[in-house]
Amino acid sequence: MPPAAETSSGLRPRYSRAVWVSFLFIAIAAACLPFADLSISTLDPWTEMERMLWGVLTPDFLAVSNLGTAILQTVAFALVGVALAAVSGFVMAQFFHLRLVRLLCAVARAIHEIFWALIFLQMFGLSPLTGVLAIAIPYAGICAKVYAETLEEAPPAALKVLPAGVSTLSTFFFVRLPDAWVHIKNYTLYRFECGLRSSAVLGFVGLPTLGYYLETAFSEGNYSEAAALLMIFYVLIATLRVWAKPRLLGLYLVVAPFLLSGSSQIRLDNVLRFLGEDIVPAPLRDANLLDAGTWSGLADWLGMLLADQALPGIVATVLLTQIALVATAFLSLAFFPLISEKFFGRFGRTLGHIFLVVLRSTPEFILVYIFLQLWGPSMLPAVVALALHNGAIIGHLLGRYSDEIRLRPDSPVGINRYAFEIVPRMYGQFLAFLFYRWEVIMRETAILGVLGIATLGFYIDSAIADIRLDRAMLLIFITALLNIGIDSLSRLIRDRLRLSTRVESCRG
Repeated sequence: MPPAAETSSGLRPRYSRAVWVSFLFIAIAAACLPFADLSISTLDPWTEMERMLWGVLTPDFLAVSNLGTAILQTVAFALVGVALAAVSGFVMAQFFHLRLVRLLCAVARAIHEIFWALIFLQMFGLSPLTGVLAIAIPYAGICAKVYAETLEEAPPAALKVLPAGVSTLSTFFFVRLPDAWVHIKNYTLYRFECGLRSSAVLGFVGLPTLGYYLETAFSEGNYSEAAALLMIFYVLIATLRVWAKPRLLGLYLVVAPFLLSGSSQIRLDNVLRFLGEDIVPAPLRDANLLDAGTWSGLADWLGMLLADQALPGIVATVLLTQIALVATAFLSLAFFPLISEKFFGRFGRTLGHIFLVVLRSTPEFILVYIFLQLWGPSMLPAVVALALHNGAIIGHLLGRYSDEIRLRPDSPVGINRYAFEIVPRMYGQFLAFLFYRWEVIMRETAILGVLGIATLGFYIDSAIADIRLDRAMLLIFITALLNIGIDSLSRLIRDRLRLSTRVESCRG
C-alpha cells in the first residue's frame, strides 16, 4: 500500500510503530556486540578457504562407499519422523484450545531435534527409534500449532450457511477441513523438507545419514568429498516436488521403516535407569527426603548449576540470538530483490533462486560447522550462518510476496522503487516473517553449543559427555523455558503491531 493510502486508511501510525520497534531491536543488538566473542582464532583462514573452494570445484562423488544407503537413510528418517509428527499434530490440533495441550506442544517444539536425540541416545542407543523420535516429537508440537491456527483461520462463510442439526464431526470433515486442506498439505510438504535437513544433521550425533559422512569428511579435511555430499543434498532438496509426489507417499511410507538400519533391540532396564536414576538430581538419589540436609544439598546443587552454567549459557544464547536476528533482518531485505519480478528479469531471478536455495537448504548446524573450520570457535561463525540461512528463508518469502504488489503507473525504478515503494508496502509482512523466525533462531543458537560455542548447548553437551544426565536435563528444561518465553514475546509484539499471522511456510 503506498504511503498516501496508508495515511488515509490509518495505517501510518502502525507503520511508524513497526519502524520504532525495528530501531529498538537494532539498538539491542548493537548493545550486545561488545559482549560477544566475534574473533577469528585460526592462524591462516585464507589457506583453509582456498582448500574448501578447491573442494567445491573438484567434488568427489565416488569417495563415499555407502552413498546410496546414506541418502536412503536420510530420506527414511525424515519420512517416518514427519509422518508420525503430522498424524500426532493433526490429532493434537483438535484439542489445541486446551491449555495443557498447548503447553505440551510448546515444550516439545522448544527442544531442538539434536537435544531430543541426545536424550534418546541414553535410553535407546543408536537405534532407528532414536532418530525417528528426535524428529517426530518436536515436529508434532510444531504441526499441532500450525494445523490448529490454519483451521481457525479458515474462511467462516461456509459455517454460516450450515443447516441446524449438523453434527460437529460432519462440520469438521465436510466444511472446515476442505477449506484448510490445501494449506495443511503444503505445510506438511514444507515440514518434510525441514525433516530432511534435520535428518542430515542427526548424522552429527552418530546416526548413519548424510551428516555422519559429512562430518567425517570435514574432520579429515576431505573437502572434495564434503562438497559432493552437500551437492547431493541440495539436489535432494531441489527435486523434492519431483520425487515426493502425493500418490507415491503411501508406497514410501511402507518401505521407509525397512530402510532404517541399526539395532532395534530396546533394553527396558536402560529406559528405567534413565527415568528413575540418571535424570534424578544427584542430591536426591537414595537420599532421605525427610532430612533437611537433603534439600539443603539440592539448593546448593541448583545454585552451583545456575551460577556456573545456566546463567552464562543463557547470556551467551541471548547475545548471539539478538545479533543474529538483526543480521538476518538486514540480509533478508538485501536478498529478496534477487528473486523479485520488480527488480530482475528471468535470468537474474534464476541465479537468485539458486543462490537462496543453496543457503536455505543448508542447515544452520552444517553452515556453522563449515565456518568453524575457517574462523575457529567463536560466535562469528554462528552469527554468519544463522543470518545467511534465515535471511535466505525470509528473503525467499518476501520475494514471492513482492511479486503480488501492484505498482502505480508512475512508480519509480531502481533504488527508489526499493526504498520508497516496495519495502514500505511490505514492511509489516517482513516483520511478521522475522518475528516468526526469532524463536527458531533462539532454538538453533542453543544447540550450536554442541559444536563448541559457549551457548546453553555447550554445557548440555559437556554434562552428557561427563554422564551427568541430571544436569543435562535441567539445562535442557531451562532451554525450553527460554524458547517458550521468546515465542510468547514474539507473539505479543506481533499482536501489538497487528502483523499478519498467515505465514505457514515460515513457521518452525
